[in-house]
Amino acid sequence: MASICNDPNGRRRILFVAGDGSRKAIRLGKCDRKTAESICRHVESLLGAKIGRQPIPRDTAVWLSEVDDNLRDKLAAVGLIVVEQKQTVAEFLAKWLADRKVAGYKTASLIAWGQTATEMSGLFGQRTLASLTHSDGENYRDAMQQRGLRATTIHKRLGHARQMLEDAVRLDRIPTNPWKHVRHRQGDASERRAYVPVGHALRVIDHCPNVWWRLLVALARFGGLRTPSEPFSMTWGDIDWERGRVSVPSPKTEGSGKTHRVIPMFPLLRPHLEAAFAEAEQGSIFVMPIEYRRRALGPSGWRNANLRTTLQKVIRRAGVDPWPRLWHSLRASCESDLAQSFPLAVVTKWLGNTPSVALRHYVDPTEVAYTQANSWIPGGGAESGAQVAQNQAQHIAADNGRESQSSTENEEGEALTASPCDIMREPEQTNSGGGGNRTRVPSHRVDDLYVCS
Repeated sequence: MASICNDPNGRRRILFVAGDGSRKAIRLGKCDRKTAESICRHVESLLGAKIGRQPIPRDTAVWLSEVDDNLRDKLAAVGLIVVEQKQTVAEFLAKWLADRKVAGYKTASLIAWGQTATEMSGLFGQRTLASLTHSDGENYRDAMQQRGLRATTIHKRLGHARQMLEDAVRLDRIPTNPWKHVRHRQGDASERRAYVPVGHALRVIDHCPNVWWRLLVALARFGGLRTPSEPFSMTWGDIDWERGRVSVPSPKTEGSGKTHRVIPMFPLLRPHLEAAFAEAEQGSIFVMPIEYRRRALGPSGWRNANLRTTLQKVIRRAGVDPWPRLWHSLRASCESDLAQSFPLAVVTKWLGNTPSVALRHYVDPTEVAYTQANSWIPGGGAESGAQVAQNQAQHIAADNGRESQSSTENEEGEALTASPCDIMREPEQTNSGGGGNRTRVPSHRVDDLYVCS
């Protein structure tokens, strides 16, 4: 059994013989006799449970849960208890990311989570996970602000951090989430969004180096595709020439079961698809050439395509002022146009997002909407702005014999119908090998558009 030994200067030790016959000592340091006796009783209980391979008595288990780390480490050193290894922040985050990679999460998600994990590991990596406090979360937020990160980025990364720590709670690594209330206001998503008028997009398309670049810009501006993942994933089998529809692969949402969405083959989009089909190699499966796909698809997914750099050069050659978030703004402009002419529920089905996401990140009022509002009177006392605009456009189109583009755009280059669905001239019927009878539009230029009556 255990006994108490008094050392000089008020120090005390507990001596006992372990199950293997070896003599062990627990040095308590300076403490009173009553405290030493209490510890000695629990040491005897732990020793008896270990030798007899029995559960630890309840009162000793409660006492053990309340002792400080110093005494716990001393009990573990003499083999009376087994202390669970304290996991550091860096170790937990590395394991957390590895588990999600095995679970098959998207590369883009792993990259975003990895940025947060790297920052947290740099600040708190060697500390134990249980030592994190609310103040540490505020320090992390302040560090991101000092680096000049945007409010939206800070909001997103704090959300990732809270997600990771919530999983730590679920796995019983920590009792509560210390960063549960560490938050940052979400930034204004419209700060870096710009509307790209139809006329500007067409001028950019005219200056693109080849048919594939013209198609990429058209798919983003007039089809609302996410570039590069969706155009580079699209096959010729996804295009229904006869019904005028395009089945768009959606790598971003396939994890939630939404592998494709179907959009109309808008009039401003169709000629570029037909031109690309005429240029495609015989027997090709994907719409974009294999060399484009090979350069764009790397270990991190559809990255390193370098599309932004080339598009910036094309925009400068076209004499158009560059806009922020080049590819996203093209897609957002398409959704803004469509939202002026179709119910938002339909538009979001075509574009592959939700009404709440569309209103926050994509849809903005266009200049045409303000022009129409100038003629709008509540209560139906006058024609709606949309009807007035349509009647004016029809009148101009009739006077010009459907030969001028002036009736389809305002001075900012926006289509009066505020959508890429304007009716083209009467098409020519052509036969193309492998495509059956397909409608070919002579040109994609604005001069060939008129507003339908």
